[in-house]
Amino acid sequence: MAAKKDFQKQLRIRLNTTTKTKPMQKQLAILVLFIVFSFRASAQNETYYRTEKVGEKYAYVDVIRTYEKVAAKGYKSVDLFQKLGNSSYSNCELEKAAEWYSELFALTTDLDPVYYYRYAESLRSISENAKADALIEKLKRKPKASIKSKV
Repeated sequence: MAAKKDFQKQLRIRLNTTTKTKPMQKQLAILVLFIVFSFRASAQNETYYRTEKVGEKYAYVDVIRTYEKVAAKGYKSVDLFQKLGNSSYSNCELEKAAEWYSELFALTTDLDPVYYYRYAESLRSISENAKADALIEKLKRKPKASIKSKV
């Protein structure tokens, strides 16, 4: 009987100590979570920018049309024709791309291989296969060092 009382006494002591530490652990966990979330909340300050409106529509400039107008006025540059050709090629307007790449190759032939390829593809789309083949042959005859240095 004495062993039973000792066992019950030890059991009460264990129960009392575990119930006292659990609230402490719970408070500590809540404190840690609060600290962590307060740092995350302060690190995410968002900045909003408002755009200027013209009437009910946003202001928009069509750069390609502007470049086309500049080219129509007679201005010629390698950069201009590269941008116009690339834009037309990307939009699957291969006739226009062939025209712009033609202007580009009239100014210079010291270009990246990708321009030779795009110009040839544009020419093939408008059934100028002989000119496209000649262009590819010209690319093949170019020194490999100049091709690799540009890629």
